[in-house]
Amino acid sequence: MSFSLLPAIVANAVTDLTAELLHSHGIRLLMLDFDNTLVPYTTDIPTKAVVDWLNAMSASDISLCVVSNSKNSRVKNFCKAYGLDCITHARKPFPKGICQCLQRYGVPRTECALVGDQIYTDTLGANCAGIRSILVRAIDNHNIWLKARHVAELPFIFASMNRRIYK
Repeated sequence: MSFSLLPAIVANAVTDLTAELLHSHGIRLLMLDFDNTLVPYTTDIPTKAVVDWLNAMSASDISLCVVSNSKNSRVKNFCKAYGLDCITHARKPFPKGICQCLQRYGVPRTECALVGDQIYTDTLGANCAGIRSILVRAIDNHNIWLKARHVAELPFIFASMNRRIYK
């Protein structure tokens, strides 16, 4: 468990993460952030690319679980509609939700990863919990606070450029 703001893997979007890529990193359980990773903050309707990715992942042997800090019912509604397990009120970067997911699935930490769009919650939370962190580009930084957060994350994103995967 290390305090690190550097993601293990950097991708453009969650849809770049194939089952083959995850297998090559020994990942059997993929925890998913919700807002700005699967859908924008302003909706719970995914793009066709995300729906196709969810279908492809559900056909693989990679387990998926949404682990979100959100208290909003749209997370649970989305997960129900797409057949996903979910943990809300996760309190990332604290380990509460991540550990709850690990306990639920009984998968060793070495075979888990968390993908999200924020370094200070998703990446830090995964690294501190001892699981692999995967950073993806935020879907939509639609307000000044999200844009400011992104600017504050840029040094860590640049420091992680050698960890980038390309589709």
